[in-house]
Amino acid sequence: MHRDALATVVLAAVFCFGGSGAVMAEADADAGVALPPPIRSGGTSVEDALARRRSVRAYADAPLRLAAVSQLVWAAQGITDPDGLRTAPSAGALYPLEVYLVAGSVTGLRSGVYRYDPRRHRLLLHAAGDPRKALSDAALEQEWVAEAPVVLVLAAVYERSAHKYGERAPRYVHIEVGHAAQNVYLQAVALELGTVMVGAFHDRALKEVLRLPSEVEPLGVMPVGKPR
Repeated sequence: MHRDALATVVLAAVFCFGGSGAVMAEADADAGVALPPPIRSGGTSVEDALARRRSVRAYADAPLRLAAVSQLVWAAQGITDPDGLRTAPSAGALYPLEVYLVAGSVTGLRSGVYRYDPRRHRLLLHAAGDPRKALSDAALEQEWVAEAPVVLVLAAVYERSAHKYGERAPRYVHIEVGHAAQNVYLQAVALELGTVMVGAFHDRALKEVLRLPSEVEPLGVMPVGKPR
């Protein structure tokens, strides 16, 4: 096996799977769930990740580890600069996106809907329980949404961009969510995982399932898991 490929497999094994006897992370209302620091150097090149990127709609019945979750949410909106700049570019550095994690099967993390806090690289419990089946129903009964161990929901608060860009704000927000989604795709490849961008869903039903605030609009649903 090529050295880079072997490194990728080892990284994926460490980050994504395994783990009997893991301590369950508690979602404290104030402190949230601290995530492992993201790894910024792995065995997969950008070129290799681009070549292997595919939309995956079938997932093995295998939990993810918290370290893999950490990498995925960081890839979507993690902070990479002391000035607060993030992994995905944002018009005016206004960062209208919000990332919600639907955790159904994560070693060491209770099932629930969590909001990612990029500033402290942590998960904040938004709603307890496992809503993946209801989320799948809201997404036109696409079963892979229910089968994946985790689902990332990319959402936006348009007002953050609108106060500067007015009627062009939605265009910039939609460009930004595409950047974030591609980051998640490439990070998934590097972790030997798969994902797909789901854009077909009933907005109101999905907001109700996830109990999203009125100003938060869902834009994309990304189930993530080990390809079957």
